[in-house]
Amino acid sequence: MKINVLKMDGNNSDNDIELNENIYGIEPNDHVISLAVKAEMSNIRQGTHKAKTRAEVSGGGKKPWRQKGRGTARSGSSRSPIWVGGGKAFGPRPHEYKLKLNKKVKKLARKGALSYKAKNEKIIILEELSFETPKTKDFVAFLELLKLSNSKLTILVDDLSENLYLASRNIPNVFVLEARYASTYDILDCEILLMDKASVETINSILDI
Repeated sequence: MKINVLKMDGNNSDNDIELNENIYGIEPNDHVISLAVKAEMSNIRQGTHKAKTRAEVSGGGKKPWRQKGRGTARSGSSRSPIWVGGGKAFGPRPHEYKLKLNKKVKKLARKGALSYKAKNEKIIILEELSFETPKTKDFVAFLELLKLSNSKLTILVDDLSENLYLASRNIPNVFVLEARYASTYDILDCEILLMDKASVETINSILDI
């Protein structure tokens, strides 16, 4: 699968790049992709939610009224879950949401996500992606040249320079990261996947095994 390589000004370079069919040309497994995204979303949850039980809320040390003789229901504490200001019965407790997937499943999911992007012609390859200054206006001008100003982008680079990071970090819907760390969700959660040539080689070395 050949794809044109663009310069940073949006013009075609003299070179094409051959995308690896074992990575960008497979039949995506939707179930595996779903498992990978579910695991990624679960693993970023903190799980610190907590509600106080009747043993943890303050007050309620004294029995509100005597056991018998008042004609009302007996009560042992004003911190009972049925009282206003009482503890929570069966409330949330801190716990982990981590899900595990084996390496082969993770790789297959990323291959499937990349294949979807390639199939739908949503991958753009750049000869290189570098900025001499860390200025956001330079990055905005770069997006305008490529006619991507209104697109949600995931940009994969082989080496994330400080200038590129600083220039892009304040632009909404643009997410820049090193290719070796790209997850299935990162690849799918964009309209256009923008990559430099070096990042293509990095992905080949990681996934074509």
